[in-house]
Amino acid sequence: MSRTFRGWLRSERFFAGAEIFAVTALLLTGSATWFALSAQDDRTALLSPPIVALLLVANLVPAIALLVLLGRRVAMRRAARSAIGSDGQLHVRLVAIFSLVASVPMLLVVIFASLLFQYGVQFWFSDSARAMLQNAGTFARGYYEQNLREVGDETLTMASDLRDYLTQSKVSSPEFAEGYIYQVVTRKLNRSAIIEIGKDGIARTAATVDPDQRGAAQLLTKDIVTRLSQGENVFVRAEPDQIEAFALLYPDRQIYLYAARDSDAPAFSQVKRAQAVLANYDSFARQSRALQIRFNTALFVGSLALVGLAVWIALKVADRLVKPVNELVDAARRITAGDLTTRVSGPHARDEIGVLSSAFNRMTQRLEGQTSALMAANSQLENRRAFIEATLANVTAGVVAVDPQWNIRVINQSARHILTNSDGDLIDQPLREISRDLADLLDDGATADIVQIRVGNELRTLAVKIAKDQSGHVLTFDDITQQLADQRRAAWSDVARRIAHEIKNPLTPIQLAAERLQRRYGEEIRSDRSTFTRLTETIVRQVGDLRRIVDEFSSFARMPKPVFRAERLADIARHSLFLHEVAHPAIDFSFDSQLGEREIVCDRRQIGQALTNIVKNAVEAVEARVAIEPELQGRIVMTLVESDERIAIELRDNGIGLPEERERIIEPYMTTRTKGTGLGLAIVHKIVEEHGGTMSFHDNEGGGTLVRILLDPAHLARLEEKPGFGNDSKGETVSHGA
Repeated sequence: MSRTFRGWLRSERFFAGAEIFAVTALLLTGSATWFALSAQDDRTALLSPPIVALLLVANLVPAIALLVLLGRRVAMRRAARSAIGSDGQLHVRLVAIFSLVASVPMLLVVIFASLLFQYGVQFWFSDSARAMLQNAGTFARGYYEQNLREVGDETLTMASDLRDYLTQSKVSSPEFAEGYIYQVVTRKLNRSAIIEIGKDGIARTAATVDPDQRGAAQLLTKDIVTRLSQGENVFVRAEPDQIEAFALLYPDRQIYLYAARDSDAPAFSQVKRAQAVLANYDSFARQSRALQIRFNTALFVGSLALVGLAVWIALKVADRLVKPVNELVDAARRITAGDLTTRVSGPHARDEIGVLSSAFNRMTQRLEGQTSALMAANSQLENRRAFIEATLANVTAGVVAVDPQWNIRVINQSARHILTNSDGDLIDQPLREISRDLADLLDDGATADIVQIRVGNELRTLAVKIAKDQSGHVLTFDDITQQLADQRRAAWSDVARRIAHEIKNPLTPIQLAAERLQRRYGEEIRSDRSTFTRLTETIVRQVGDLRRIVDEFSSFARMPKPVFRAERLADIARHSLFLHEVAHPAIDFSFDSQLGEREIVCDRRQIGQALTNIVKNAVEAVEARVAIEPELQGRIVMTLVESDERIAIELRDNGIGLPEERERIIEPYMTTRTKGTGLGLAIVHKIVEEHGGTMSFHDNEGGGTLVRILLDPAHLARLEEKPGFGNDSKGETVSHGA
C-alpha cells in the first residue's frame, strides 16, 4: 500500500493536480485579502498585525508552491533536452532542495518581520511615542546648551589661571607647560592652544596641548577676533565632533586662549534631528496604513523574488552539474560501445566534476593503452595457446601439468579420456582426486615408471614420464593397455597355432584306434564288457572334445579375412537371437531395432558369429543366476539404435554380471566358466576390431551385463568390395564363448 501511494505521489497526475490546486488557492487567498482590506471604513487606521501576517502567509504559500511547480516543469524540459535524455530527477531534486532551503526560513523570517514591523509601527505611531519624541527633543536642546555653557566657563576659568602662571614663569618654561597640561586635563578638555596675533597680523601658536591638525589662522578666524574685541568674554561654537571655545588671555597684546572638548553626539545636530524626526513622525502617522500594506506587499514580492531566484539558481546549478555529467555519460556509452579513444572535452574546472573528468580521461587513456597491450598480448597468447592446444589435441599421449600443490593446470583430451570417464572440468582439481597412482609417483619423486590405474571398473596400464620445472610438474603418459593386450593376443595366437599343429595330428589316429578297438573286440570280450565299452567311448568322446578345442584354437589363430558387403544388420541380429530363443524357452528374449530395412557394409558370417557368441554368453550368465535364484525370470534384450552417425548394438541381460577382472575378459584363454576355453569373446573382439568398431562392457541397471558394440557405417562403406573383386573366405562358425 505504501509503495503504491509513493508511486502515486511521483506520478504526473499528482503534480498536475497540485498545480491546479495551487492556482485555485492563490486566487481564493487573493480575493480574501482584497475583501479584508476593503472592509474597514477608516483607511488611515492600522490593521491588526496577526491578521495581516496571516493574509501574507496565506497568499505566499500557494504562490511559492506554484513557483516551485513551474520550476519543476522547466527542469524536466531541460533534462529531457539534455544528452542523457532522462526524466530530470537531478534538476527536480535541486529545484526542490533550493526551494525548500529558501522557502522555509524565508516564511519564518517573513512572519517575524511582518509582525515585528507592524507592532513597531503600531507602537511608534502611538501618542506615547509622540510624547517621547517631544521630550527627547527638549532634552537634547537642554543638553546642548549645558555643554556649551560648561566648555565656555571652563575656558574662562582656565584663562584666569594661565595668566597667574605667566606672572610666575615664561610660556616656554617647563613649569608653565606642566601647569598648562594640568589645567587641560582637570577641566576634561581634549586640546588647547595659546594663539598670538603678531604685528604683521598673522596668528601664531605660542603653546599647545594635544595640538589640532589645523593651523592657528584656521582656528582663530576674523569673526571670532571681532566678537571677542567687541566685549564678549568667551566665544563658543559646536563642530560636528567637538565643542570649541575662545577667550582673551591678554586683550592689549591680542593673545587668545583656545580650548576644545570632543563630543560623540553633537548637541546641536541632535536638536535639529529631533525637530526633523517629529515633523516626519507626524507625516508618517497619516500614512501608517499605506506603509503597513506597502511593507507587507514588499515582503510578498521579495519573498517570491527570493524563491524565484533560488529556483533559477537551482536550474543553473543543475545545468552546470548535468553538463559534465552528460559528457561523462556520453563518453561512457561510447567506451561501452568499444571506442576507447573517447575523451571528455576540456578545459575542466577545478572542482569535483573537473577532477572526475580528468580522472576519467586518464582512466580511458590508460584503458586504451592497456587494452592495446592486452590485445597484442592476447593475440600472441592466443596464437601460442592455439598452437599448444592443437599440438596437445593431436598428441595421443596424455599430458597433465600440475602446480607445486599438485593441482591440475593443463590437461589435454587424451589425458582426460585415459584418467577419467567424466566430461567435467578438471582444471584446478587436485591430481590425487583424479588419480591416486599418479599422485603417488609425484610423492616418490619418480621420473618414469609403468603403473596400473583403475578407471571405473577398467584397469589400464600407463607408461609415465615426469618432468619438473619451477611452476610444477608435467606428466606425460601413454595407455599401453591395448598394446599389452595385442602383444598377449599375438603370443596366444602363436601358441594356438602351435597347439593346433602339434595336437591335431595325433588325434585322428587315437580316435580311429579307439573306434577300431570298440568294433573289433567289443563282441569278443566276455569279462567286464561294460567297462571296456565305457572306456573306449570315453576315449572317443574326449578326443572329440580335444578336436573341438583345437578347432577353436585354429579359428582364433587364423581368422579368415572378412568380406565386406551391404547387409541388413537387423536381420543378422534377429537371426542370432532367434537361434537361442528356440533353444532356451525359459528365458524371455526381446528384440528392438530402430534401423528398419537399412543396410550397412559388413561380413555377414563374422558379425553373426560375434552376435551369436555374446548371446550365448548372456544365456549362460542368466542360467547361472537362475540356478542360484530359481524364482528369477531370465531376460535378454537386444537393441539396435543409431546415434551420432554410429550404430549401437546393445545386449542386456539380468545374469550374474561381470567378473572382477572385467578388463581382461576379451583376452585369450581368460574365462570364468568351468568348461570355457576363453576364446569366444577374444574372437568377438577381433571381429569387431576388423570392422573398425569398439566393444565395451558395463553393469546393467538392476543387475546383469550390458554389452555395447559401436559400428561406423561411413567407415565400413569405404571397405565394401565391388562385384568381381575379392573372394569369399569360408570358415567354421564358432558358437562357444568364454
